[in-house]
Amino acid sequence: MEWLTLSPLILLVLFLVALLAGFIDAIAGGGGLLTVPALLAAGLPPAQALATNKLQGVGGAFSSSLYFVRRKAVDLNDQKLNIALTLVGSMAGAILIQHLDAGLLRQALPLLVIGIGVYFLVMPRIGEEDRQNRLGGLGFALIAGGGVGFYDGFFGPGAGSFYALAYVTLSGFNLAKSTAHAKVLNFTSNLGGLLLFILSGKVVWVVGLVMLAGQIIGARIGARMVLEKGQRLIRPMIVIVSLVMSIKLVYDNHGAAISHWFYTFLA
Repeated sequence: MEWLTLSPLILLVLFLVALLAGFIDAIAGGGGLLTVPALLAAGLPPAQALATNKLQGVGGAFSSSLYFVRRKAVDLNDQKLNIALTLVGSMAGAILIQHLDAGLLRQALPLLVIGIGVYFLVMPRIGEEDRQNRLGGLGFALIAGGGVGFYDGFFGPGAGSFYALAYVTLSGFNLAKSTAHAKVLNFTSNLGGLLLFILSGKVVWVVGLVMLAGQIIGARIGARMVLEKGQRLIRPMIVIVSLVMSIKLVYDNHGAAISHWFYTFLA
């Protein structure tokens, strides 16, 4: 098949794209803004592109999660319930997306994502230090784990930012700590979705493994920056990524209408 005979140059480009995406993902999420279009541009059909993107995304999320766990930024024993419900939610979402149209969610998502960016922009001290825990235990696991995990399996863009926002607003974690914990749940939900894509036979393994290597390297660098720079780096990155992601999602949904209006305006 055509997408299995990609040239070494294209594979190198995909590796570098994945490396950059892994770096961005570890800090603010949104790496899929780079990797999915790159896979489509390389010639993979949409279903294979999404499945392969899950494979390479798992590599980056695992790399950064492992770094955070080894540096004691995340205690997995405290996250068992969150991880379990995230896995269940993501697999449920991945199953449901095969039977439903995600069109309505696709229309609403730009508003949700830009809302996250605006929230961190107008609240410059949010996540600067740990605050009071507002919700924990099963309640948090259902919302941040099951809820966001379901969304990640069903659709996906911005899931890392939603996880981080939940830890900041509900658990009261500082932004660096929230980002570290978010990557663990992001890895879990990516893994749940990937398992179903593997069963469906849609993963292009050669491409996915090449990009996975890039993701691992980029995510490790990004994870280190999170612990070294903390809120000073993460907050502006979240704002920028949220803005770019919203613009892209709006264009994906209404690109033809926007282009028509633009050319009509210039005429």
